[in-house]
Amino acid sequence: MKTFITLLTITLLSACSSIVTMDGKTTQVHDLNDMDKDGVIVARERCNDTVMGATIDNYGCGKVKPIHERSELKILFANDSYYIEPMYYEQVEVIASFMSEFPNTEVTIEGHCSKTGSYDHNLTLSQNRADAVTSLLAERYSIASDRLTAIGYSYDRPVDESGTDMAHTRNRRVIAEVTGEDTTADMKWHIYTVDEVVE
Repeated sequence: MKTFITLLTITLLSACSSIVTMDGKTTQVHDLNDMDKDGVIVARERCNDTVMGATIDNYGCGKVKPIHERSELKILFANDSYYIEPMYYEQVEVIASFMSEFPNTEVTIEGHCSKTGSYDHNLTLSQNRADAVTSLLAERYSIASDRLTAIGYSYDRPVDESGTDMAHTRNRRVIAEVTGEDTTADMKWHIYTVDEVVE
């Protein structure tokens, strides 16, 4: 009886990968090899060449992390101007560097104005401010134009509604919103993982 149960267990466990023919021989049906050594057999593999040690799903595909970063660029525009002083280029470079590191990202630059002058004038001005930043990203930092979007909001979205000179200065701003996917390998932690030594 014990032998029968053992044979039944082996047969059930191997049923997914092989079949037993009438003459008692076992025929392999599915490929049980793991060519890229990620722990997923070829029969189930959907993503070949997984980076060794990467976090994967049940089909051997690396996990993709979404990116959604939103930050205000501390670029102070003069009243009724969209000129970016060179002293602010470093902030735009931070966005460019991030986008270069993550090539599957795009950025939307929002232009904003203070509530002085007409709405339509400020709508054009805010669009020009957003365009100035995207132009800098494209021309100075070589970010592809199809990854850049510029939107002007006039004075519809103030951060300070007090009407003071300081409020007007704060409201003349641009926001960068970077979205996309981080497709770099998300590595699994294990007992042999060590922190990188910073020299």
